[in-house]
Amino acid sequence: MEFYQLINGTLNILQPFPLALLVLGTFVGIVFGSIPGMTAAMGIVLFLPLTFKIDPVSSISLLLGIYTGGISGGLISAALLRMPGTPSSVATCFDAYPMANKGEPGKALGIGIIASFLSGLITCTLMVVLSPIIAKIALKFGNFEYFTIGLLALSIVVLLSKKSMVKGLLSAALGLLCATTGGAPLDMIPRFTFGLDDLLAGFNQLPFLIGLFAISQIMSEMGASNDVLVPRVPVTGVVVKIKDFFKGDFRTFVESSLIGFFIGILPGIGGATANIVAYGNAKAHSKHPELFGTGYKSGIIASESANNATIAGALIPMLTMGIPGDAVTAVLIGALMIQGLQPGPLLFAAHGEFVYSAFAACFIGNIVMFVMMLFAIKVFIKALSIPKIYLLPLIMVMCIVGAYALNNRIFDMWVLLGFGIVGYLLEKQDYPLTPMVLGFVLGPLIETNIREGIMSSSGSWMPLINRPIPCVCLILTLISISWPLKEKIFARRH
Repeated sequence: MEFYQLINGTLNILQPFPLALLVLGTFVGIVFGSIPGMTAAMGIVLFLPLTFKIDPVSSISLLLGIYTGGISGGLISAALLRMPGTPSSVATCFDAYPMANKGEPGKALGIGIIASFLSGLITCTLMVVLSPIIAKIALKFGNFEYFTIGLLALSIVVLLSKKSMVKGLLSAALGLLCATTGGAPLDMIPRFTFGLDDLLAGFNQLPFLIGLFAISQIMSEMGASNDVLVPRVPVTGVVVKIKDFFKGDFRTFVESSLIGFFIGILPGIGGATANIVAYGNAKAHSKHPELFGTGYKSGIIASESANNATIAGALIPMLTMGIPGDAVTAVLIGALMIQGLQPGPLLFAAHGEFVYSAFAACFIGNIVMFVMMLFAIKVFIKALSIPKIYLLPLIMVMCIVGAYALNNRIFDMWVLLGFGIVGYLLEKQDYPLTPMVLGFVLGPLIETNIREGIMSSSGSWMPLINRPIPCVCLILTLISISWPLKEKIFARRH
């Protein structure tokens, strides 16, 4: 049954319209990924309004194309400018740029492209194999299970906040607070509406996400320089032989791909962490650690294998449990809900062919990305020279039109601007935005499930303790929150 659904899903993607959108999305994603500051998440939220009137398969083709291209495109500016196009390419700068500086920019790009491509294919295969198994297990979950898994997901995001756990916790709390605006689940009692009828339905996800990701980024970029210097070194020799690629680095490639895949599964972490962890692991196990940072092939392979592997990993919790694996999949959940599809285990049972179409889109998207990056690399390099004085106003217009088009409400445009300002101020004070996004997305899931769970147990909280999964999740949540406190206490004693 699953095999036939996979075949049908693949055939769905290979239809002219979905395939054309997949190609368009991949192209757009690479452009956004290659321009520093323009992330995959921004690309998706900008193009999300285009999916309102098209079918779900075509919609997911466009968005997953942007996702795949956006993560891979960060390689270009990382290698040529020493500026990661996306946070997922930070570690790529360490060796790709020195290699390009030695007069081998084509080789640096070629190694990164092959690493991204092969890692994407392998981890997409793992996703196809593991997702149905996880979905079948998730079907047995009740309200208390989903409640505690949601809490655990938020605690992991807070734990891994880059600079301050306290700031990560406050950001997540702000996201949860925004999610409580409007009618309460089950009884629809108005909360935090301040007498405004427009707030009775709460904040819409699309203006919230576009404001937080795109408008805040535009505000940050306004003061940046408009001139980006692209190296004049001719980019040739992008094609690298597979034999030369794997020579001495097969273990690095496999380990980095698996690290990226499993980090992707963990909620809210994503490629920004995966590429650093994989790079550190590769250096720690290398016979020549002193060569890392000098233009060493292993460093590029480690980073680019890991960041592309997080895509398939992040899609697993999103599709099987409705829990976003990173900020991009949080946006994708909103996109599916606009299409009338609820991510979770029932999605496999009710819309199995759509799920396998998404798998096929991810797989084929990697092939499209590989071909584009090899044969149109000069086109994407030119994207680095677009002055921001022209680019930013165009993006701003797209943001405003997209926010308004959802419900034709002026109020959504104010929401867009408001959360853009909030996102800008938070980032200026080093508050991470990912916990806020995941708090906003997970808030309804957490609140609805705990209320339904308490009602089904006649007011008893005991299922949180006497059921194995909720109990384990609660223990892990407490550990993840208390772990930084333990480290601080230990550091003070020594």
